Amino acid sequence: MSEITGKENHKVRNFLYLFIFLIIIWLALTSSIQWQELTAGIVISLFLSFILSKYYLKLGFPPLSIKRIVFFFIYIGVLFKEILSANIDVAYRIIHPKMPIKPGIVVIKTVLKQDIAKMILANSITLTPGTFTLDIIDDILLIHWINVKTKDVDEATRMIGERFERYLKIIFA
Repeated sequence: MSEITGKENHKVRNFLYLFIFLIIIWLALTSSIQWQELTAGIVISLFLSFILSKYYLKLGFPPLSIKRIVFFFIYIGVLFKEILSANIDVAYRIIHPKMPIKPGIVVIKTVLKQDIAKMILANSITLTPGTFTLDIIDDILLIHWINVKTKDVDEATRMIGERFERYLKIIFA
C-alpha cells in the first residue's frame, strides 16, 4: 500500500514542480503579467504538465525537487558564461595575426551515470565554441579541441568537462 502512495506522491510532486517550472519559463519568455497572457500561460502549463508528468521519469530524468530546479538555473547561467567566454576566445584566435591554434582530439572521463546526463554534458561541451564532442563511449567522451593544452585525461577532464559536470551531478543525483 505504501509503495502505491509513494508513486502517487512522486506523480503529484512532479506535476506541481513541472507546472511551476513551466510557469517560470512562460513568464521569462513573455516578460508580461497581463491577465490574458498569464491565463494562457497557466492553461498551457497545466496542459503540458498533465501530459509530460506521466512520461518524465520514463525519459531518465530524476524526480523533480526544488534543489534540482535551482541547480538547473545555476547550470544555465554557467553554460551561458562559458559560451560567451569561449566565443571571445575563438574570436581572438581568428583575428590574431598568427592564429594560435593547436587542434586535436582529447579524451575526458565523466562520473555521470545516466545517458541523458552524459548527453547534456556532451551537448554543453559542443555548444561552447572551440570544442566539439565526437563520441560518448561508456564514461569516456572524445572531444575535438581547437587549442589542446594537455593530453592528460584528468587534466583535460578538469579543463573541459568539470565546469558543467559539477552541476549535472547534483541535478541528476
